[in-house]
Amino acid sequence: MSTDLRRTLGDAGEEIAAQHLLRLGHTILARNHRTRYGELDIVAHRAGTIVFVEVKTRRQSPGASPWDALHARKQAQVRQMAQAYLHDVAGRPPTREVRFDAIGIVIDPRGRLVDLQHLEGAF
Repeated sequence: MSTDLRRTLGDAGEEIAAQHLLRLGHTILARNHRTRYGELDIVAHRAGTIVFVEVKTRRQSPGASPWDALHARKQAQVRQMAQAYLHDVAGRPPTREVRFDAIGIVIDPRGRLVDLQHLEGAF
């Protein structure tokens, strides 16, 4: 898959994930927030908890899972990016807790949502 198609698919998945979080009552603090360690997909806030959300989007195909790319190295990178966010971003809401969620999105060839799985406290 070309980089442009992968980016378009990723953007679509992140939009679906953001809308899902809004329906659950979260406030979106940042999307595609760049740190020196990489890019956080979504940073959200709800009830005193900052939630760092890693979104994995895949096209529907046999055996393909959004979770294939959420390995230990990626989880460690997200934690490092979250630490940088908490250190560098001023004016964020007061926080009692930090949580790491994962949202897996599967989209069919026509661009329609097939599956959405939201794992709270995924890692």
